[in-house]
Amino acid sequence: MAQDGDWTVKSLLEWTTDFFARKGFESPRLDAEVLLAKAMGTSRVDLFVRYDEKPSDEVRATFREFARRRGAREPVALIVGRKEFYSLDFDVDSRVLIPRPETEQLVLEAIETIKKRNKELGGESPAQSLCDVGTGSGCVAIALAKNLPNATIVALDVDQGALDVAKKNAEKLGVADRIEFRLGDLLDPVPLDLPEERRFDMILSNPPYVSEAEYAALDPTVRDYEPKIALLGGSTGAEIALRLAEQAPERLKRGGSIRFELSPTTVREVADAMARDPRWTGVEIRRDFARLERFVVASRAN
Repeated sequence: MAQDGDWTVKSLLEWTTDFFARKGFESPRLDAEVLLAKAMGTSRVDLFVRYDEKPSDEVRATFREFARRRGAREPVALIVGRKEFYSLDFDVDSRVLIPRPETEQLVLEAIETIKKRNKELGGESPAQSLCDVGTGSGCVAIALAKNLPNATIVALDVDQGALDVAKKNAEKLGVADRIEFRLGDLLDPVPLDLPEERRFDMILSNPPYVSEAEYAALDPTVRDYEPKIALLGGSTGAEIALRLAEQAPERLKRGGSIRFELSPTTVREVADAMARDPRWTGVEIRRDFARLERFVVASRAN
């Protein structure tokens, strides 16, 4: 082991990568690089041209604390306070779920669907009214706003702390003027008696979908650090999604659609219930990039 004055960027990374690997972490080298870059106030790329540099005592002390926290299984995103999602940099903390790669597919397919519809209309870009239910960090609503300049978005969450994080992210990323944040349970903040033209073209949601049994068995990295309210979906994990599917048709325009991201263990229960509801049509299960059944898509029946 290097003496205190001999630690270089290279030796710090090598030692910490080995430490994280022995802990069984999925990406030990990446974790070490992200944490050291944060401690040094630089980028990961910059580390590669500073391998022989000897960080200051203060930087090493900060990095040791980061490594200790990661060793206790705290997520890297919460240690550094940020997470990239859809090529955007989001602030995150213990009040919100850390954005997942699977959710990027939810956003990608929504954007492609809207752009395809616009192309079919002759290249026009009519204003789209979208709703993100359970916005958390705001990653879905904000990514949609950044990529659909004519869209206006209502972002809902039952937790004020999560809304505070989402609002901060919207301001930082320059889309706060096109997202309206509302506090409430699922679609309760959206009136039932809206006229057709004020309803939504699309509702998107990555609702809590972990069952009570699954929650008890979650990796401590998730269970001990991310908000239970954003994870637990009821005894079977499908309850919250089913309530949302019950509420949504009256808030959608004719032909408007809903898109869920769900657990592979609950996706069929939700899709089957929606297929039995005459207010929904074209109910479809779609797979994620790992070929797991992950998404439910449906349209409001006219």
